[in-house]
Amino acid sequence: MAVLIPCYNEEVSVGATVEMFRSAIPSAKIYVYDNNSVDNTREVAAAAGAVVKQESRQGKGNVVRRMFADVDADVYVLVDGDATYDAEAAPRLIKRLIDEELDFLNVARASEEIEAYRRGHRLGNRILSGLVESIFGRQFRDMLSGYKVFSRRFVKSFPAMSRGFEIETELTVHALELRMPCAEEVAAYRERAAGSTSKLSTYRDGFRILLLIATLVKNEHPLQFFGAVGFGLIISAVLLSVPLVETYIETGLVPRIPTAVLVVGMVIVGLLSWFAGLILDVIATARQEAKRLAYLSFVPVWKKR
Repeated sequence: MAVLIPCYNEEVSVGATVEMFRSAIPSAKIYVYDNNSVDNTREVAAAAGAVVKQESRQGKGNVVRRMFADVDADVYVLVDGDATYDAEAAPRLIKRLIDEELDFLNVARASEEIEAYRRGHRLGNRILSGLVESIFGRQFRDMLSGYKVFSRRFVKSFPAMSRGFEIETELTVHALELRMPCAEEVAAYRERAAGSTSKLSTYRDGFRILLLIATLVKNEHPLQFFGAVGFGLIISAVLLSVPLVETYIETGLVPRIPTAVLVVGMVIVGLLSWFAGLILDVIATARQEAKRLAYLSFVPVWKKR
């Protein structure tokens, strides 16, 4: 069992995070991966009893990729090092993962403190979680939570392509696309310690997450993505062609040749986009089958009992 804590400039809270999880789950090995901190994060984490490692490529996604590659365990607890998440809930979360034979357990934040979970972050989280639900199915109330529990076969089959905070979205979509057994549990979320600041930017990281969602739709559902593009082009071409058709019926002439050429071009590109989506959909299905086989190649902890 392993607790994975990604950190960047968290010297005021990382020690408390390590101590809380050591107390909550004494049998777990705690890893702190520092991401180019310029304060004493590494020293504080080591003094608290964590195994400290470093990832030089900046961004939470890069850190998670390194963690998942380096650490071997049957159950993984991923949690931010800002001491805001409820460590006492960890034994309950792990027990549920094993008892219900889950591969992914998301921990939704419950907090009445405005400063702990700002309104802008709440709204953005709600919108992005709803968007993922509408595209990939199944609702997670708090997709962007930094507190999650995984099985070994989830971790070792996860490609981890994101670089920054959009990694939370990629984790969720990976579980949904492979139709893994997953669930969500609520746990307390508290305000950050004095001197600790959030690294998440509501607008910048929100935009990155939107781009990731679009990329994931393109990669995982190419027929849906390119079909929508093609449909939009064809509908636009039809609308542009209405005045041309009316003029032709009245006069027998097509005076606006550039518009006519544009309309024909848009229809051709729209049809090509649809056929490209059809071909890529076959490739995406093969990729999903390969990922599914990789996922099934690992034995989960509940089958070792």
